[in-house]
Amino acid sequence: MIATSQIPEGEYVPAADQKLVMYGVPWAHYETQLALRGDAPVPRIAYLDGAMELMSPSKDHERIKSYIGMLVEAYALERDIDLSPYGAWTLREAPKRAGVEPDECYLIGSDQARDTPDLVIEVVWTSGGIDKLEAYRRLGVPEVWLWERGAIRVYLVQEESPEPRKASACLPDLDLELLASFIDQPTAIQAVKAFRKALAER
Repeated sequence: MIATSQIPEGEYVPAADQKLVMYGVPWAHYETQLALRGDAPVPRIAYLDGAMELMSPSKDHERIKSYIGMLVEAYALERDIDLSPYGAWTLREAPKRAGVEPDECYLIGSDQARDTPDLVIEVVWTSGGIDKLEAYRRLGVPEVWLWERGAIRVYLVQEESPEPRKASACLPDLDLELLASFIDQPTAIQAVKAFRKALAER
């Protein structure tokens, strides 16, 4: 029998992500759900130890992840860093009982043939769901950024006991507090222009 869990009732507001978690789900059922969804962008599907999360991100969730991505790419351009975005790249391994689709992810450097991103970005907009940090750890992702309540926390998930950090290992000279301060700009273009101006003044 598959049990389900939904977001607390108080969080069902127009701005919230729509999220459903089912428990006791076989891996084959997770693979079937991915196949049925095909190339559609939603729902995003994550899996860990029999728990499967279906999530349709809200407008605000998508705006924040897009702003962060554009700002990261603007920083790379300003600092001449080779990186490429890979969006919601489906990462999964049956033996590790883990599968997840990031809000955004990157390969950094000239080698773009690797099977795992160097950096994953996740927006925490609505509570609940599977432990994505554990899923990324099992899948070999070295670094995850969690944006929540206006701040970005860095987790080096391959460490034995990862604690949140304020600085990135992948992009060590990037001031994440500065980057996050531009996410509330009215448009992404205004955010990028203001961020690039701030970088030029440093």
